[in-house]
Amino acid sequence: MPTAIVTGLPVPGSSLENDLRSLGFDVRVAAGAAEAETLLAATPAADRVALVDARFVGHLHTLRLGLADPRFPLAAVPGAVTAQPAARQALTRALARETSASGGTALAVDSLADRIATALDTDGGTVHRPELGSLVAAVPADPQARNEARQSVAAVDEEAVRLKSAVKSRDGFFTTFFISPYSRYLARWCARRGLTPNQVTTASLLTALIAAACAATGTRGGFVAAGVLLIASFVLDCTDGQLARYALKYSTLGAWLDATFDRAKEYAYYAGLALGAARGGDDVWALALAAMILQSCRHVVDFSFTEANHDATANTSPTAALSDKLDSVGWTVWVRRMIVLPIGERWAMIAVLTAVTTPRITFYVLLVGCAFAATYTTAGRVLRSLTRKARRTDRAARALADLADSGPLAEAVARVARRGLPGLAVPAVALLGGAAVVACSALTGFGGVLPVLGALVYVLTSALAVARPLKGPLDWLVPPVFRAAEYGTVLALAGKAGVNGALPAAFGLVAAVAYHHYDTVYRIRGDAGAPPAWLVRATGGHEGRTLLIAVLAAVLTASQFKVALTVLAVAVAALVLVESIRFWVSAGAPAVHDEGETA
Repeated sequence: MPTAIVTGLPVPGSSLENDLRSLGFDVRVAAGAAEAETLLAATPAADRVALVDARFVGHLHTLRLGLADPRFPLAAVPGAVTAQPAARQALTRALARETSASGGTALAVDSLADRIATALDTDGGTVHRPELGSLVAAVPADPQARNEARQSVAAVDEEAVRLKSAVKSRDGFFTTFFISPYSRYLARWCARRGLTPNQVTTASLLTALIAAACAATGTRGGFVAAGVLLIASFVLDCTDGQLARYALKYSTLGAWLDATFDRAKEYAYYAGLALGAARGGDDVWALALAAMILQSCRHVVDFSFTEANHDATANTSPTAALSDKLDSVGWTVWVRRMIVLPIGERWAMIAVLTAVTTPRITFYVLLVGCAFAATYTTAGRVLRSLTRKARRTDRAARALADLADSGPLAEAVARVARRGLPGLAVPAVALLGGAAVVACSALTGFGGVLPVLGALVYVLTSALAVARPLKGPLDWLVPPVFRAAEYGTVLALAGKAGVNGALPAAFGLVAAVAYHHYDTVYRIRGDAGAPPAWLVRATGGHEGRTLLIAVLAAVLTASQFKVALTVLAVAVAALVLVESIRFWVSAGAPAVHDEGETA
């Protein structure tokens, strides 16, 4: 049970202790720094502990934001500081120095908690200080200041602020105007009934799977029901994040569920549409797989660009300045958010098209829209990268290398190459190799050796691309190029096989590999590093899988190739899912609730 040590003389009429208890804290009282140090030492090392000034005046949600967020080892608001077990030693050292400096006597006029927070900063600790906005947090020094602070608290509608903060500050047009106005109240309803974000996330997944099953019926009624249920699933998808922010219920398991279920829902729905079309005599599995590949590559572009630039120094460019200027004009903000086809707009479009058209038309429109969005966003990021003067860090280069998912073949060739490629040659060579293997697979008949030769070229070029740290201006393009090359090769060879079941098997394989790549992304976002090296080696890396699939297509019959794709899909899925589940439910996994794709 977390412990709150209230420091200083009690203030008549203060609700502080009751507020702390309502947040789940066991409240202890300390008259001075020495007594606080004693209480801190007596608190179990596995518990969160907080120091709170007895004079604190503020909203209950201020205390919740400052003291109850599980994502941050150290956090503080004016008059209060907290430490989770991982940062307990830092807090103990800071309090011991304060006790020594003050002689352990009565507390000084200023706040002990604030002095401790400052000391933690000085020691190099990362103290999270939440944005409070209009919420109040103060340590009044006299009765007049206390009265003014209480008036400030009364003047703010705390619940309205809490509901507003439950919604992402930056969302898509459809979500902002058609979902969030009521989903935030659904989130509050869930919170008041003790429901957790994980339960809502699971409900969203189940709703989407039922929608996919309705689409798989191939009937007009099934398609209409599928569209309605897909929107309902999206409402729940927004609600789970809003519930997590409203109640500060972030968890390791929640991070994993939230990070993966969106993709599982969308891609399962694609499969449902393909099955429904097949019942009507229309084979659209190639379109379904192409849509999944395009969407996955779009996400990898987002992830790679963000990781390459999030801590870059001197990170400026005229293109970025123009973008910021456009964002200052109200209507351009919404237009730009809509044309990138975020998940809200995308799912709304898919739902409507499913209900009123056919799966083939739905996929055609989806592919065109996503292709335009990908071109727009990627072109803008390329211009930013070429015009900005930035020096990328070792951490960014490591993240890009992890996202690349290079296996033992690429590592062996890279060790021989050693020096690697200069500057802009890195993404160019990666793109050349990726284009070569996809073209060799798509432009020849099934069973030839040309795809194998293309795959060998791809192994060489992909190894050269990662032979040195990825710190060039466009090196963030390398991981998405690798994704497009591997997934595109699977699509091309399965399409050339020309037997029933080959493309669905390829769909399953790409889904399993894509899950591995998404899992890598969210581990990096949680500062937990990449998946273990043994998993990357066991799954072959992107270049190893690409070569293996090309060889299988060359030596097997079309029917045997279909079986091989199925077996490979099951094997990869088993490996990555078992390791992913083990990691995300372990105590060492990061306690994050990733915001994911803009809704």
